[in-house]
Amino acid sequence: MERVLGIGGYFLRADDPAALTAWYRDCLGLDADDNGLWQQEPGPTVFATFDSGTDYFGSRSQGTMLNFRVRDLDAMLDHLRAKGADVAEETQDMDGVGRFGWVTDPEGSRIELWQPAQSPNA
Repeated sequence: MERVLGIGGYFLRADDPAALTAWYRDCLGLDADDNGLWQQEPGPTVFATFDSGTDYFGSRSQGTMLNFRVRDLDAMLDHLRAKGADVAEETQDMDGVGRFGWVTDPEGSRIELWQPAQSPNA
């Protein structure tokens, strides 16, 4: 059976694409080239579906949510607050999975930040 190899891209509609691209670069450090190509660090990617009535994504009109892996959740959230980003106050810890926090981009999309749990062998 043929299968996909990984996420090839994530595309966002924006009222001001240049400004939103700059926000992702300046606030999250997403250093994509002029064509949007970004070489991410190796690591796990989660593909999961949620019930259509979930509030987990923030607004019910948001159909998908982007999740970025981070090395240090607290440092990333502090960095985003210093940049004036709309950072949720709460964080969530899930045993064996890691820690989560959220920020909303300037176009209103809620983004999840994930610090994966350390493996017992790390």
